[in-house]
Amino acid sequence: MQILIIGGGKLGMSLARSLINEGHDITLVDRSEEVVQKGADTLDALFIRGNGVSIDTLEEAEAQHADIVIAVTGGDEINMLCCLLAKKLGAQYAIARIRDPEYLPGLPFLQKEMFIDYVVNPERATAREISRMLRFPFAGNIETFARGRVEMVDFRAAEGDPVVDVPLREIYKKNRHLPQVLFAAVERESKLLIPKGDFVIQPGDRVHVVSDVETITKFFHHIGKHAEAVRSVLLMGGSRIAYYLASTLLNMHIKVSIIEMNADKARFLAEELPGATIIQGDGTDQELLASEGLVDFHGFVGLSNRDEENLMTGFYAVQQGVSKVIVKSSRENYSAIMHNMGLDSIINTLTVACNSILRTVRARASRSFAAVQRMYRLVDGQAEALEFIASVDEAYIHVPLKDLHIAADCLIAVIVRNGQVKVPFGNDTIEAGDHVVVISRRSGLSALNEVVRKD
Repeated sequence: MQILIIGGGKLGMSLARSLINEGHDITLVDRSEEVVQKGADTLDALFIRGNGVSIDTLEEAEAQHADIVIAVTGGDEINMLCCLLAKKLGAQYAIARIRDPEYLPGLPFLQKEMFIDYVVNPERATAREISRMLRFPFAGNIETFARGRVEMVDFRAAEGDPVVDVPLREIYKKNRHLPQVLFAAVERESKLLIPKGDFVIQPGDRVHVVSDVETITKFFHHIGKHAEAVRSVLLMGGSRIAYYLASTLLNMHIKVSIIEMNADKARFLAEELPGATIIQGDGTDQELLASEGLVDFHGFVGLSNRDEENLMTGFYAVQQGVSKVIVKSSRENYSAIMHNMGLDSIINTLTVACNSILRTVRARASRSFAAVQRMYRLVDGQAEALEFIASVDEAYIHVPLKDLHIAADCLIAVIVRNGQVKVPFGNDTIEAGDHVVVISRRSGLSALNEVVRKD
């Protein structure tokens, strides 16, 4: 597809790189000569220096022929106007990044009037991810599929766990009362592995398991990894993410305190979040953290604009015994290092936004009922977890999985049919309308028929 990206910041460049790898023709517009020159030197795309709200620039970038326009400049208003102009010129589909909480109540009206087909709000999406991560204090990340019916949770295996030092095919023979989940992926020494029956989980592995919400909760309770629910959270940094997250947590009746250094931001948060405690001060100051009772909080989330502050304060919170510590980092290559040093929950706003947009692009590229519905990247992009809906006219319908060809490095994790979640085996079939969750080490999958086919 012909895709026009307006805005060459971190998100724009990351999208361009991913979409080029998936075989799309990319044009990127940015006002900075430095950005354009650097992009032209490193990526196989057309880079144009100009203003995305200029008709001349849009026509030079052939917005009138674009299958998709993605506006991700630093300004919400600019992004909305870019989409409007591009659609008026003839672009088929428009995606805009809109981040300001003030636009949230009127967003449906704005989308309609500005001809925006899809809105991505990285901060709000990140806040939703963090709120899920707080549900299991021992888990690194939690991803959801099939409208929340299926969860994929990762945890660090430890000595004494019943799933350690036993071949996967033997685990349920030795632990007959263990609730059955699928062991979908294992991260070992920064490499992601898709395990088979003879695979043996070792202490220190990060294990990704998939099942329905009730079963996965019982599984962790059975192996002794349940923990007291998070009832109080301290947020460092009064960013947009903090605003969205605090709003969500307060609705969940969780006590929220926010430390923010900037007086204007602190005042805004106090006015908009009357149920939260707002503290003006330096969140990296250990004396301040101690005086505010850091050790008494069940959760700590580092959301400042500096990765180093989030990471160092996160380490301090871990040392102080806070049950659940989550930090925001904009650098993907930090994850493995931080995991090895005890910080298991790291959130990357850029990754959240990229996943959301890439999923939408793949759905447009497929133009199929069976197009990808949800997508998450695992272990710095080494693999993907994808959700598809099975189409009625595909050859794989009604055929036992053992008689189908499943693409290399792909695993059918779960099938959801009529609200019921099933870990599939060889005799199980895929039926029309099923939600199918796939773990794949291949990138760029956009439809279920790329994963399974009848020979």
